[in-house]
Amino acid sequence: MAAAEGARGTRWQFTSMELVAGLVLTGTMTLAVLFSPILFPDGGESMDLTARLIPPFQSSAHLLGTDPLGRDVLARVVVGGKISLMVGVLSVIGAVILGTLVGLIAGYYRGIAEILLMRFADIQLALPFILIAIMFLAILGTGIDKVIFFMIVAQWVQYARLVRGSVLALRDREFILSARAIGVGNVRIIAQHILPNVLGPIVILMTLNVANNILLESSLTFFGLGVDPLIPSWGGMLADGRTYLQSAWWVSVFPGLAIMFTVLGLNLLGDWLRDSLDPTGQTGQ
Repeated sequence: MAAAEGARGTRWQFTSMELVAGLVLTGTMTLAVLFSPILFPDGGESMDLTARLIPPFQSSAHLLGTDPLGRDVLARVVVGGKISLMVGVLSVIGAVILGTLVGLIAGYYRGIAEILLMRFADIQLALPFILIAIMFLAILGTGIDKVIFFMIVAQWVQYARLVRGSVLALRDREFILSARAIGVGNVRIIAQHILPNVLGPIVILMTLNVANNILLESSLTFFGLGVDPLIPSWGGMLADGRTYLQSAWWVSVFPGLAIMFTVLGLNLLGDWLRDSLDPTGQTGQ
């Protein structure tokens, strides 16, 4: 009994540390991005060729140094975070809406709708992501809206399969059968009884996918397939600084650290949500 109590206490402390660390990392970056218009009114675009490639921590005006065009690295990291976070959040919201709708229809109504939707999902999962991204963006061109649209199209399948599996486990439960027996309509059953019971796994996957999409956007932009190079973004900063890694490492390292800490914070929050919302993840109880 004492051992079980000790295990629960240790697990609670660990998950609490995950929550605190996740909130600190993601909260710091989110607040910096939200207040970036006040902190850096120029949007990190002001150039000063006389102050180019200043190393970090050697100038109070440029705490993290400057890039090859004399632009402040700290300002561009904070302003660039706005693009990466926006792409990550909006693409996940779109994928959740589309995938959840498909999963609810396929799991609840089954029949030909389930067969067609799930086989289409299986085909999409078999396609190589990078090759499809290159073809898609090469045909339609680059831009924030196109990157978001592509991520929605590429990731709705995850939510569709997750929701469908949850709905299949719920549709024949007693409370659903009772609702049908008293004449409750299918749409109302889905909205009031099934959807609230599948929100937990959806929220967990959303949190993890925002982190994943930030990495995807940065990778696509690094390869010239994402955000317009004229717009500050973490992937663009990494691409701009790759030729200066030996002489001016800070141009690439600080946006890379911003990506790492933001993704780490979101993953920690996702792990905490999984432990909190998923009863099967609780051990020692």
